[in-house]
Amino acid sequence: MSHRVANPGFLRRFTALCLAGAVCIASAGVAAASDGAVSVSVNMARILRISSPASTVVIGNPGIADVTIQDAQTLILTGKSYGTTNLIVLDPVGNPIVDTMIDVARGESELITVFQGQAKTTMACEPDCQPVIMLGDDTNYTAKAIASSSLVESSAK
Repeated sequence: MSHRVANPGFLRRFTALCLAGAVCIASAGVAAASDGAVSVSVNMARILRISSPASTVVIGNPGIADVTIQDAQTLILTGKSYGTTNLIVLDPVGNPIVDTMIDVARGESELITVFQGQAKTTMACEPDCQPVIMLGDDTNYTAKAIASSSLVESSAK
């Protein structure tokens, strides 16, 4: 059985594009994990600048992260839940610009976890403690935090 080898020139251009995209993402101030993945905290957004105009962006698991095209060479990555997924960015003709892993982690330093029996709640305590909605928190606590933030938002309108 014979295998067809791709055009070596295409492979060199493809590799160069992937490296340029990875370098551009790393230089955008986005934290890179030790394995080369881009990292973002839950409930936080990061700006990713890419080397070529993007036409299509794909997140492997949209429950973990979300990405939007701000302009042709600027993406906004948002951490939604803990975990790892991948990000693929394609140019207008479908060529890959970026293909990388995304790690979404909890920002441990600014949050406090409180356990009341089996009910887990999360608070941000800089400078005063305020409720934070986090994955795994008690559903009653989360519902009250959402209701409270909705009241504040509606009264500001």
